[in-house]
Amino acid sequence: MPNERVTIRTPDGDCPMDVLVPPGHGPWPAVILYMDAGGIRPAMRDMARHLSEAGYVVALPDLFYRYGPYGPFVPREVFAGDFRATLGPLMATTDPQKAAGDTDAILAYLDTRADVAGATVGAVGFCMGGGMALAAAGRNPDRFAAVASFHGGNLATDAPTSPHRFVAKLRAEVTIAAAENDGSYPPAMAERLEVALTQAGVRYNSRIYPAAHGWMMPDFPV
Repeated sequence: MPNERVTIRTPDGDCPMDVLVPPGHGPWPAVILYMDAGGIRPAMRDMARHLSEAGYVVALPDLFYRYGPYGPFVPREVFAGDFRATLGPLMATTDPQKAAGDTDAILAYLDTRADVAGATVGAVGFCMGGGMALAAAGRNPDRFAAVASFHGGNLATDAPTSPHRFVAKLRAEVTIAAAENDGSYPPAMAERLEVALTQAGVRYNSRIYPAAHGWMMPDFPV
């Protein structure tokens, strides 16, 4: 499975990005994969590869590029200590609004590739990436056909950059896959997000899984 390393230019600097392409000649539809708070690491690339094997050109941007060099982290080791002290400074460099702005550059890059089919893409986000995927699709409603958030946290808060504030113009179909044991996405927040999606006329499905936050990540301790 070819894995290209490219660098895209954003208003805030140079963002490294992995691009994974299925075998064959294409073209294929594209998917942007928004990472979790653990950053870019082997497990994240494995998940991108798995998605690419299903027939997609997958863009995996390193959205901690504003921080500078880091890791790669081993989540089992990070969560054994003070993970907020380790990951907090990196997470502070980005948010859903910044990621949505970064997506403009990602889309512009994908538009240059002859192996990408069509103008619309999909988005998949994990943890903090779930909110980023929703925000990106809301900022670029004509470019996203589908969005999936897996154990996304803080999806509907009072913050001005809260992901639920981006869904008014959303045209993509949305899947929200949440964990029942997740302090970052309690029932009241889930209701608030679903109200926003319903009022916006978004086609969506939402499911709460009997799991803990992070259950989708193969290298997490849950």
